[in-house]
Amino acid sequence: MAKTILHKAATRGHVNHGWLESHHTFSFANYYNPDRMRFGALRVLNDDTVAGGRGFDTHPHDNMEIISIPLEGALEHKDNLGNTVVTQAGEIQVMSTGTGVFHSEYNANADATARFLQIWLFPNKLNVTPRYDQATINIADRKNTLQQLISPDPNGEGTWLYQDAWFHMGRFDKNASTEYTVKQSGNGVYFFVISGSFSVNGQELGPRDGYGIEDLQQANITALEDNAEILVIDIPIFS
Repeated sequence: MAKTILHKAATRGHVNHGWLESHHTFSFANYYNPDRMRFGALRVLNDDTVAGGRGFDTHPHDNMEIISIPLEGALEHKDNLGNTVVTQAGEIQVMSTGTGVFHSEYNANADATARFLQIWLFPNKLNVTPRYDQATINIADRKNTLQQLISPDPNGEGTWLYQDAWFHMGRFDKNASTEYTVKQSGNGVYFFVISGSFSVNGQELGPRDGYGIEDLQQANITALEDNAEILVIDIPIFS
């Protein structure tokens, strides 16, 4: 029987620094909840809003796969690998921090808010050579279907990372439905609603709700209103 965990949006950790407002699905920084440390290899899912011209100063990471998915506005990324790039909605960035990376992440616009999802995964390979990758995704291709953003395959659609994980996003009309089949035995799936509302295997989910399911092979996803958008993370489960 499938094992589930429901994270309602209002129960997430929350911090407001003025320039940054962030909601934490899992324990992060000053938010600690022993029941919310991770979902398998999924360690961090932060829902960040950054004021114009502000951002995260240069800081280090190692041995973590870090994904940024812009939802509104644009982010400027700089790192000690020599990358200076801007990412906006319709694009996705992955950083394999491996042996160590220093980077900064700023709102690229001085007069507009930036909103993005910051996601961290435990890698399946430690101390790799650090890398940065960015992919452009045609948002129109996710209408009433799940569009692949990330996979373990360097030659796959979107971009890739050091983990047996798959990311998909879909934007659905009301009552549109799809079936999602788990990619790998032993993986679970974490569903995160970006906007609108969905039913996932009968569980109703609203904006920014998260829902993890272990021990399943397939899930039914049905939009309950128009222009509803969902992120699906297929991820290894381990104790």
